[in-house]
Amino acid sequence: MQETTELIKIPKDRVAVLIGKKGETKKQIEKQTSTKLEINSEGEVLITRKTESEKAEESIKAYQIIKAIARGFSPEKAFKLLKPNIYLEIIDLTELVSDKSLDRVRARIIGKEGKVRKFISRMTETEIVIYGKTVSIIGELPNLETAKKSIIKIIEGAPHRAVFKYLERNKFKLKIEKLRWRLIDANNWHSQRIQRT
Repeated sequence: MQETTELIKIPKDRVAVLIGKKGETKKQIEKQTSTKLEINSEGEVLITRKTESEKAEESIKAYQIIKAIARGFSPEKAFKLLKPNIYLEIIDLTELVSDKSLDRVRARIIGKEGKVRKFISRMTETEIVIYGKTVSIIGELPNLETAKKSIIKIIEGAPHRAVFKYLERNKFKLKIEKLRWRLIDANNWHSQRIQRT
């Protein structure tokens, strides 16, 4: 049985969250993704995973779950990545704005009392976390792309009202796209099942 290892560095303040109370989060990731995790206090996470075809896809999900927890998501929200067609997108703000503008841009994405972030999250049915110098999104592919576009518009200076209108216009389109992606996933799952039998 072949194995591969991968090293990820996470912020030190997220190590305890990744391990969980009595190691429960770490154990759950290992069980759900058929991986072994070694985590040290410096934030280095070594993932050992099986490369056999049936386990490869679920073990790759371990990397995504760890990245999501590292970028501020709760383990419960990060575990949504185990579902089909649920993905993680990380926007590095330092690639788009200067350090001088970082606090102002973060404040615009969050909005007063978190209203802007919550509105984008609700309209796109995604989970959004602003942590450090990143904005991270978990969701189904079409929704995730719309949430990302909305956040990029805000980063680029678009008025909140214009972004809200964009989201409202796209709400019905998103529902259609979501159904289309679910059908594609169902067809892929069905054809894989036929191939295995």
